[in-house]
Amino acid sequence: MSQSAYIKFVQGSTVEAMTLEDIRSKLLHYREQTALTGSQLDWDYADAAFPYTIESKQDDRWFYLKGTNPLYKHIIFGPGETRSAAGQSVPCVQVVLPDEATHGDKAKANELCKYLAKQCQAELTMFNGRTIYYNPRK
Repeated sequence: MSQSAYIKFVQGSTVEAMTLEDIRSKLLHYREQTALTGSQLDWDYADAAFPYTIESKQDDRWFYLKGTNPLYKHIIFGPGETRSAAGQSVPCVQVVLPDEATHGDKAKANELCKYLAKQCQAELTMFNGRTIYYNPRK
């Protein structure tokens, strides 16, 4: 059964919502940062930190990361909406691990979700149901 994580844009987040292109650009920025880290260390860290290619079908509602080696298969990203505890509609980014996803995919998806949520100061509901609050709360 597939699993989902949600990056929710709540009060205090730096953005109100993200489009598909926004998500893609944040992931490309992450890949560039890891490549720079690797060049400082004189190691090809970008391939280890982001072992995926960004693929998209004709559908413009989502895209997926396709693994470049056998340890990684797929991670799906797409903007959407979810319900808050009060029943309000909250814009979010949904990250889905399909049935054929590996343990490596889950680890990388957790890492990428944390990165995206921290960049946007959002609320992250992880695959196991736990919530991490990167947004400023009072």
